[in-house]
Amino acid sequence: MSIATASRRTRRSLLRHTPLLAAALAAISVLLLGFAPLGWRAGWWHYRFALLSMLPWAAYFGIAAVIVSALALLLGRSRIEWRGIAVAVLAFAAGGLVAYVPWHYDAMRHTLPPINDITTDTENPPAFVAVVPARTAEGGNSVTYPGSKFADQQKQAYHDIAPLVLTLPPPGAFDRALVAAQGMGWTIVAADAAAGRIEASDRSRWFGFTDDIVIRITASGAGSRVDVRSSARLGRGDFGVNAARVRDYLAALRSIAGDR
Repeated sequence: MSIATASRRTRRSLLRHTPLLAAALAAISVLLLGFAPLGWRAGWWHYRFALLSMLPWAAYFGIAAVIVSALALLLGRSRIEWRGIAVAVLAFAAGGLVAYVPWHYDAMRHTLPPINDITTDTENPPAFVAVVPARTAEGGNSVTYPGSKFADQQKQAYHDIAPLVLTLPPPGAFDRALVAAQGMGWTIVAADAAAGRIEASDRSRWFGFTDDIVIRITASGAGSRVDVRSSARLGRGDFGVNAARVRDYLAALRSIAGDR
């Protein structure tokens, strides 16, 4: 009887501590998720280490927190106080949210093409000029468009990406294109009205990755044709960010220019 009693007491003690274990696992997952981009921005480690190592481990700890907190609520609810229940619920929620983030990006990686350079003109893409020194200094991707290797994948995944034709002549189209670019919150690097070229950069909020944008305005009959190119400075895939940026910019410019 004494052995059985001791065994029951041990199980009860373990169940009482499971909420704290779940909370510890959830805390580790949150720290990994938070420090992954922070360390990259601070220069402590490479962004690949943050993306390919720290984020997966954040997910693993988050899943572990979900499992342990679920066990605490299902098996030990009658043995833990309301504080333990509250801790287990918070750990379950935090662990689940942290695990979702890497899972979400991994799912996107498998559904979107592994390209990072999107343009409305795949045959003659707008050329980067002013941003080249910054990309070179950062050891970024080449500004040379990869050609059909990217063009074919873009057409399959983002078939709606196309040039915007405005009824405005090039000077008026350039002015509105610049206003639209400024309204996007981008950093304007160059605005050459004579060449009909605007270059800008945009940083992601979480990891702080920089993407470069070039806008080209050319005459098209009595109006103008606007081509846009958005390219990731680092990395291979872009999780659809550049395509979304091109769409958003063209929609904003269409609204400003009054062309529906």
